[in-house]
Amino acid sequence: MAVTDIASRTYNHGWRLDPIVRSLLDTDFYKLLMLQMIREFYPEQRVTFSVINRTRHVRLAEIVDEGELRAQLDHARTIRFTKKELIWLAGNTFYGKTQMFSPDFIHWLANFRLPEYELNKVDGQYELHFHGPWTHTTMWEIPALAIMNELRSRQATKGQGRFVLDVLYARAKAKLWSKVERLRKLEGLRLSDFGTRRRHGHLWQRWCVEAVKEGLGPSFTGTSNVLLAMDNDLEAIGTNAHELPMVAAALADSDEELRWAPYRILDQWRHTYGGNLLIALPDAFGTKTFLRDAPDWVADWTGFRPDSAPPITAGEDIIKWWKQKGREPKEKLLVFSDGMDVDSIEETYRHFAGRVRISFGWGTNLTNDFVGCAPDGSADLDPISLVCKVTSVDGRPAVKLSDNPEKATGTPSEIERYLRVFGNAGRVRAAVHV
Repeated sequence: MAVTDIASRTYNHGWRLDPIVRSLLDTDFYKLLMLQMIREFYPEQRVTFSVINRTRHVRLAEIVDEGELRAQLDHARTIRFTKKELIWLAGNTFYGKTQMFSPDFIHWLANFRLPEYELNKVDGQYELHFHGPWTHTTMWEIPALAIMNELRSRQATKGQGRFVLDVLYARAKAKLWSKVERLRKLEGLRLSDFGTRRRHGHLWQRWCVEAVKEGLGPSFTGTSNVLLAMDNDLEAIGTNAHELPMVAAALADSDEELRWAPYRILDQWRHTYGGNLLIALPDAFGTKTFLRDAPDWVADWTGFRPDSAPPITAGEDIIKWWKQKGREPKEKLLVFSDGMDVDSIEETYRHFAGRVRISFGWGTNLTNDFVGCAPDGSADLDPISLVCKVTSVDGRPAVKLSDNPEKATGTPSEIERYLRVFGNAGRVRAAVHV
């Protein structure tokens, strides 16, 4: 396979439109898994997703041109699933399961298109919202984030000379390869790419995935990016995300319903899927609260993906809970994916070695680590914490508490109500970098 000269492509980005998103498969696998379940259980719910820049000092609306942003968003709305893509989705084996997606769902996808968007500038930031049926707005999250991050990258490299760009990418490649060389030393490592949402660019993510596939061999278990999984004969990796409990909670009509909402929607998940897809995400309203109230059947699931508490702290809490439930942690799986990089992967791997099965989702620090790589130091390519979250459900405000209050989303009054219902145990404020 010919290796793309990324520096040349970056230098030549002056075309009328160089599309960032070229396929609806250029998304995370859990989006398609959730979408199939959403369509079954929540076909009528109207859900708004909103892009939120948690790195407030980076004023995106003063960096990214509004016309270019609209052109990329408009282009994404023209894309449809191709026949080849649908045949691959229908016929491939995912997580050991043939026909993961029903013929009815595949047929429905053939006519799918992204819904309209609402874009405004407010105080140096973009307010970008997606209103409509949950079955459609959910699919905007990944392409919207990828578009905004790549437009920022393009702006930072615009006007740079051909050789400056060549050195930039050479340094970034060498930086990634030095990480790969360290990770090679971790025997039995299981690691996958989770870096689509906040990647430097689509070509760069492809290079990173292909490089790590060669560098780590069997230790590289796959990618969350469905298009890259298809193109590189890799496993598509992913289960579910915070939007499930957030929507279920927003629909609750009482405090008691609110308390049980995360388990009610996980019950729907386990009736849709099974086996290795039974990975619970416990931190939407606090991991300690989730474990305290969780029904016994959650302990029978394959594992957990702790996502906003320090990995070792969260892992220890979950192992303790499994033991209390009479389960053997060595038979369970912990998936660590929150801001992981080589140091935290090594530390977490060594801490839990032999005590529990572990795997890692390597995200922004895989696909967008250009820190210190710009030859003259002028290009601001440090990654930012850009997210796209559920903000309302059928007109009701949605909330995420998180184990880290810096990651909380929602109106202050609703956050206060959720804290009254779920409590504040185990929530520790920490700076969010990616």
